[in-house]
Amino acid sequence: MSSVVVIGAQWGDEGKGKITDYLAQQAEVVVRYQGGNNAGHTVEVGDKQYKLHLIPSGIINPDKPCIIGNGVVIDPKALLDEIDYLEKDGVATEALTISDRAHVIMPYHKLLDELSEESLGDKKIGTTKKGIGPAYMDKTSRSGIRICDLMDRELFSDKLKTLLEEKNKIITLIYGGDPLDYEEILETYLVYGQQLQKYVRDTSVNVYDYIREDKRVLFEGAQGTLLDLDFGTYPYVTSSHPGSGGVSTGTGVGPGAIHEVLGVVKAYTTRVGEGPFPTELFDQTGEYIRQVGKEYGTTTGRARRCGWFDGVILKFSTRINGLTALAITKLDTLTGIEKLKVCVGYEKDGKVHHDFPASLKDLAACKPVYEELDGWNEDITMCKSFSELPENTKKYVAKIEEISGIPAKIVSVGPNRSETIIRDDVFRG
Repeated sequence: MSSVVVIGAQWGDEGKGKITDYLAQQAEVVVRYQGGNNAGHTVEVGDKQYKLHLIPSGIINPDKPCIIGNGVVIDPKALLDEIDYLEKDGVATEALTISDRAHVIMPYHKLLDELSEESLGDKKIGTTKKGIGPAYMDKTSRSGIRICDLMDRELFSDKLKTLLEEKNKIITLIYGGDPLDYEEILETYLVYGQQLQKYVRDTSVNVYDYIREDKRVLFEGAQGTLLDLDFGTYPYVTSSHPGSGGVSTGTGVGPGAIHEVLGVVKAYTTRVGEGPFPTELFDQTGEYIRQVGKEYGTTTGRARRCGWFDGVILKFSTRINGLTALAITKLDTLTGIEKLKVCVGYEKDGKVHHDFPASLKDLAACKPVYEELDGWNEDITMCKSFSELPENTKKYVAKIEEISGIPAKIVSVGPNRSETIIRDDVFRG
């Protein structure tokens, strides 16, 4: 058995799309297990760049089965637009399948997301307003609409009528918004259902069969560990479980089906949206990292907050995900910085702590404890093996490995697929 899950080990935006795309060349199946189109993956192949939001990054590899699992919430229009975008760019999508159990993002989810965020004022969460949270809320309250419902006109029309009456009351009476039209939504979404029907399967059966056949299965998440609903910086989190635990519930396979949990970490730390960020930089170095690393959101275009590498976060992520290996990305962004800092603990109330706190008040009071390392000026983007890297780059990687206690099997020295150093095979099964 050789199934691998790729996990974002920080606040998301770690470069999971590139790593997934690279590993998809070796994988035989790629599966997305949670999240929605609130996250984006940028994949560069040669001189081509692809921006993906729902479809697994493995789609760039011809004829590779790509599965959107039941744990994903799907905006049908966004998915159809993404399919159209890929096909116009010459990327075939016939190998894509969608879980019939995945929940659907409806127009009222997006409107409620926007109205709720606006009502919070200074206490806003920082949502992308894509309707992700409200869709997951309906899922957990047992009032959601699933992909399979779109295939049944009678069932869908009855569910929508009941739900929209309730949602329109919330939209108009609580938020003062305009009600949504039942007939317009009904006919629009029935058409979406017809257009998506050829992709719909019971994907839990497909994934199970692939694993039984000993296929190399790659599980792909969205966002990162620090945005996990349970273990992230709550409430500044997403509404699903990006961690390794989300794989089983989001695809329908047991945890024993996974043999490698690969944590993707940037060589520094970034986050989007609100919430404490202990190693955040507000100086020229932070702006340098943002500009050189092109740290702007794939989905929103928002500038990301940038800071030094946070080892406390990495230890936390390693523990709760059961990470077995690392992929370190964006090392090239740090080229030219004379002195690099790595956070190895948090100082609070005169004591040094090494565990990530649950309370945001406690986290905001934490000051990073740094170790300083020498930087490098050499261009590392042309390095094809780990031995070719400058000594100071190797020492930086070694420090990250020391903090996590696990090996960095992949080191990325640039955005392109070719700018990737493989130190050990993650599909070792």
